[in-house]
Order: sequence, then C-alpha cells, then structure tokens
Amino acid sequence: MTAPHLSAGPGHLPPSDLTLSPLTGYTRAHWEAAADRLLTSLRPYASPGLAQYRLTGRTGYSGAWSDGLEGYARSFLLAAFRIAGAQGVDPPGSAVISDLVDRYATGLAAGTDPAHPEHWPPITDHSQPMVEAASVAVALHETRPWLWDRLPDAVRQRTVDWLGGFVGAKANDSNWRLFQVVTEEFLASVDAPHSRAEIDAGLARLEDWYRGDGWYTDGDGRKFDYYNGWALHLYPVLWSRIAGPRADRGPVREHRERLRTFLDTHQYFFGSDGAPLYQGRSLTYRYATTAPLWAGVLADATPLPPGRTRRLASGALKHFTDRGVPDERGLLSLGWYRPFLPATQPYSGPASPYWAAKAFLGLLLPADHPVWTATEEPGPVETADRRLTLPAPGWLLHSTAADGIVRLVNHGSDRLPPPPATAQENPHYARLAYSTATAPETPPEDGPSGHDNHIALVGDAGSTFRTRIHPLYTDGSRAASWHTPCLRDADPPTARIVSASVVHGPWEARVHVVDAPAGLTVREGGWAVADDDEPPAGSSGPGRAVAVRRDGLTSALVGLLGWETGPDARHGTVAHRSGHNAHGAHSATPLLTAAHPGGTLLLATLVVLSADPAVHGVLRAPESDARARAMPDGTVEIRFPDGHRELVRADVPAGR
Repeated sequence: MTAPHLSAGPGHLPPSDLTLSPLTGYTRAHWEAAADRLLTSLRPYASPGLAQYRLTGRTGYSGAWSDGLEGYARSFLLAAFRIAGAQGVDPPGSAVISDLVDRYATGLAAGTDPAHPEHWPPITDHSQPMVEAASVAVALHETRPWLWDRLPDAVRQRTVDWLGGFVGAKANDSNWRLFQVVTEEFLASVDAPHSRAEIDAGLARLEDWYRGDGWYTDGDGRKFDYYNGWALHLYPVLWSRIAGPRADRGPVREHRERLRTFLDTHQYFFGSDGAPLYQGRSLTYRYATTAPLWAGVLADATPLPPGRTRRLASGALKHFTDRGVPDERGLLSLGWYRPFLPATQPYSGPASPYWAAKAFLGLLLPADHPVWTATEEPGPVETADRRLTLPAPGWLLHSTAADGIVRLVNHGSDRLPPPPATAQENPHYARLAYSTATAPETPPEDGPSGHDNHIALVGDAGSTFRTRIHPLYTDGSRAASWHTPCLRDADPPTARIVSASVVHGPWEARVHVVDAPAGLTVREGGWAVADDDEPPAGSSGPGRAVAVRRDGLTSALVGLLGWETGPDARHGTVAHRSGHNAHGAHSATPLLTAAHPGGTLLLATLVVLSADPAVHGVLRAPESDARARAMPDGTVEIRFPDGHRELVRADVPAGR
C-alpha cells in the first residue's frame, strides 16, 4: 500500500468543503487549483519558444521530437479547459488565465512554423502527431474567443496547414479514426480545407465497433478497456461541440443515448476510496477515467444525479492526490502511483500521462451548474453490495460496501485483433480478474510472468499464458470462457482450458475443465496484493494460501474440488516478488498446484479479495464452510462460506 499523503501541499489546494462535498471535500476550486499546479509545474520544461515540453524520462517509440509535441498538445488541452472554464477572465489578483493564453499562443506560433527550430513533426500516415493534433484542435475550439480569434492571420494559416496534414492521411483503424474526425471538423469550422467524406467515414467506422449496452471495442476484435469511455464515447461529444449545426442530429442523438447507457455502468468502476478499476492499457492517464462522466453532463446524456457525478470524479482526483500524484515536482510520472514503467506501453513518452487532462473536462461547465453546486451523493458501490452483468465485454462486476472494493471478472477482453493475429501475453487483459484495490503482476521486460488471477499448465518448457479468450456466456452471477494455453518460446501442449466464474458478495468461485496430457502441473493464482513499505505476509496449508497486506487487505485461495492429485496435493504456497506491481514495490500472490493426470481434470477454487474483517473471520476456517461437488448433469454445485449455493457449468458447446 502506498501511504496516503497530500501531494499538493499547503497553498496548492483550498481547504476542504465538507458541507458541499461531505465525501471528498473537493469543489470546483480544488479542480482549478489542481489544474493550475499541473500547468505551472510543466513551465520549466518548456522549450524557449514554448512549442515543446521536454520532460525527462524514457522516450516513447515515436522519438523525442514527437514527445515534445505531446507535451505541448496534452497540456494545451488542460489549459484550454481552464481558460474556457474561466471564460478567459483572470481571477482577482492573478494573471493565470492570460498567462496561459499567451503561453500556448506563443507555442502554437513556433510549433507550426516549419522554419522555427522547435517546429512540430508533420502529420503523416499512422503517425503519433495525429493523436496530438486532435488535442490541439479541441483546445483551439474550446478557447476560440480568447486565442484563435486573436491570432495573427499568418499563425492561423500555418496552423490549418499543419492540421491539414490529416486530410487524405491514413489513421490507425482504432480510436485514432476519431482524431481525424475532430481535427477535420475543426478545420471545417474555420473554413479551412477538409474532407467531409473522411469525417463521415470515421463516424461510420465507429458503428462497426459498437457491441451494445454502451460498449465499443477499440477496433476489430475484443478490445474492451477505458478507451471505451475516454475516447470512443468522448470524441463524438467533442466532435458535436465543434460541428454545431453541421452535425447530423441522428448520429448525435445515438451517440448520446449510448453514452447515457454506458454511464449507467461506468459509475460502478470506482471504489469507495475513489480508485478506478485497474484494467487495460494507458493506465498512466489515471483520472482520465472520469472524462466520460463529465462528457455525459456536457452532452445532457447522463443518468447520474449531479452530486454523484462530482463525487465519482472528485473521488478519483483525490485518490491520486492523496497518494503522491502529481509527484513532489508537480509532475505526472509514467506509472500509476509512483513511476512504474511495466504499467505503460512502448508508445508512452514522458509527457504521455498528460492525457489525464481529459479529467478536467468538467471545468467547461459553468460554476453555477448543478454538477458543481449540488451536494455530493455516494457512489453506488458505497451504499450496498453490487453485482453487474456486462455481456458485451464478457465481464462480471461485483463490489462490497463494507470495504468499497470493486472486482471485475474477465471472460471477454483480450485485446487481440481477429485471427490470424498471433497470441500475446498481456497481463493488463489476460487475467481472470481485476479490481480497484490491486494491480496485476507486470514484471520488468523479459521478467518471469505473473501468476496472479491466472490458471496455467507448467512443464519443462515453462508455464502457459492465456491467449485469445472465447466467451461462452455471461448471465446473472455467472460467466464462462475457454482458451488454448500458449507458451512464450516453445510449442504449447495440446490442451484447452474452460473456465467459469460465479460471484457472490466478496467471493468468486472458479470452475475449470482442463484438458491436457499427463506430466504437467496445473497452477492457479489468486489476487496479488502489494505494499511499498513491507512485503505482505504469506501463509499456506492444505488446500489454501493467503497473502495479507499490513492494512488488512487479504487475498486468499481455497481448493474446493480436484486439487487432491499429486504428491503436493492441496498444499498452497505464496509467491513473493519485488518490483513487479504498480500498487507497491513488494507483492505476494497465493497459489495452488496439482499434478495433471492426463485427459480431463475438473477443478473448483474459491478466490477471495477483501478488506472486510468479517470476511477475514470466515477465512480462518474456510474449508468448514465452502464446498464444491460435481453433479451428474455436468454442473458443479458451489456452497459459499456463508451457506449460499450456486450451480455453475464449465463446458464448451458442440462445434466449438
């Protein structure tokens, strides 16, 4: 656990207002202060002409030139929300807004000048400047009265020339198509050359990726993650703001209804401590997970009461602030709490985290809007235990009010393109479960794979990883899928694993049907718990393994059925690691192993993650309460520790 502390410090955040915001203490003034600190802290890293921000750290795969543009564009987006939210007017006794206008106007003039030493890289097919151009376009639109309309004609012309590199260019067939949409719509708004056909094609491509219930996949395949909210829902809202009367009202209404539907689900992705659920890529954007909450209000497309919207968004901002984000320099690092490169992707450069600017979209709402003036209301996971079925991505969510933890059971998102794309090991997608209180084990490059929330076959060639996920069903409290186990550097065994999950309160029971040859070991891992200050304690015994963090967060694994084979049958272990987890330097994962006899092996496991002392009491003698038995019809009956019973089936329908 990273020890909470208020990184902003005295003088950076105003006093808490527990009357208006009884749950977080945060108000609009806190958001403005947080934005000002981020922008002020970046200023020393600006190039002399203010066109690039050259932060220290690992260079992204597009190179330092692109990274410098990224620093400008993403911080300009933040500055734009701050400028527009203040209506271009400085607070009394301050020049913060006018300074931002001057700073980014100066950088724009230099960056778009091909003769200037700080000029930006051109927009070409599939190039990173496509991403940054969209931020520049949105920022210019939102600040138009105070920046664009006051620019010299020569700067405006150079800007549309640079943005115009999008016209006729090919974007990656993913959320990048929407970068082209918003950039070219901005060009249309200033009567610059653009392609209406490309705008329409980008919006039409979005339709191909819609899977229902508010969920898009980010390109072809099963790529479900936060890009659904901070890109695929967000950019249609930003596009409609730019397009105004040029926008076809039909698609605008459709986008808004889908966003409304999504937000009815998205509100469950935040723990009671404000933590967003940790799953997917680009997690270094952190509280950008709140962007669709604000977008729903801006587009009049939210089912949430205004006090709940602010509570969820402010809760996420406060969660990271209390845990040292931004750091002591006021900068956003490549990581989650502390710097942690394994949680990032190769495209992430030192300024990449500033896509967190999207979290400040709410500043576009006027100060007297109900979202800023209503009293905070609790989030849904704070008031009762919840269970949510998400068939489109193949997920189950279950949360518990006693500890405020949200858990996601994953039987659908693997981020692989359609076949014949090759398998890839990706802990941010391939795990069986994710939560708001944990992160998956993500070892340094070429390090050993993590064992958490994973079932593997282990042999002389190593251990298998979960590849393409084939969903079978998501229904009520149950979900199931199957996969073909794969090895990193060797031919995999001829095997198949079918997994089913059933959830109840804090408990998840997993049933696995493992078809494999003899001579292999089956290994299952529970949740990895992590702490910066000391290793979590581990204990194990027959049929169980437990890891406990010093604050009481407990991960437990209990063998219910099928773990009786082999010389080490039913004896658990706890794997300890250092430097493998975004939540802390020291991590621990409970494990169970069994020898595979060859043929089909049926396994059932109770998996627990909880910070509730009442659950911990039950865990002290789990085998006296939890049971599993195979039924004649192929189902498995699970008896949970509190006596609740469920039937679950793990098999592959004919023809699969």
